[in-house]
Amino acid sequence: MREGDLRGRRVLEVGCGTGRLAAALAERALAKVWAVDPSPEMLAVARERAPRGVAFKQAGAEALPFKDGWFERAVTMLVVHVLDRPLAFAELRRVLGSGGRLVVATFDPAHIHGYWLNRYFPSIAEIDLARFAPADVLTGELRAAGFAEVRTLALHQRKTIDRETALERIRGRHISTFDLIDETEIEAGLNRAVEELPEEVEYRIEWLIVVASCSPGS
Repeated sequence: MREGDLRGRRVLEVGCGTGRLAAALAERALAKVWAVDPSPEMLAVARERAPRGVAFKQAGAEALPFKDGWFERAVTMLVVHVLDRPLAFAELRRVLGSGGRLVVATFDPAHIHGYWLNRYFPSIAEIDLARFAPADVLTGELRAAGFAEVRTLALHQRKTIDRETALERIRGRHISTFDLIDETEIEAGLNRAVEELPEEVEYRIEWLIVVASCSPGS
């Protein structure tokens, strides 16, 4: 929130999912929030969760149903890897007004290399390294979309989950990459995890934060 200067702003969240970030922006940053997602099921959950005043629309990032320059800020979290980024970035630039700012939170490729699930599902690294772009690629795409200034930051988190939570996540296929993995590999990986997972799983999250700004007066 600090990097985005979101407090009290008119903010668009793209790919809101079940609405956790939209709710936090409204409650903690006192932002005026509009949120879009292509999934009606996700939006139904988000509408129940979000406080009064958050507006939701069903839409994809590549065709935003808003006027030019309508927003002061835009945010997207763990979404750009599933978008047509050039189209989405151009749309985000279009709906941001003079001096507007976009904040993208995604995984750094270093996160993919060190992901704790790689041991059990070898395809994850190959699939996600092709989806999660590095900082220089995102910077070039955002500048090509018309953003005047782009800067990147790396953030690191350490997390611990217990064995049962880890297995529950695997069985629930908690990341979208599972949709791209062969069922045979998923079954084999789950069986190996059942045999080998320790009582606690420690891992790191390597975040890449990209802040793209529009020129004042543009």
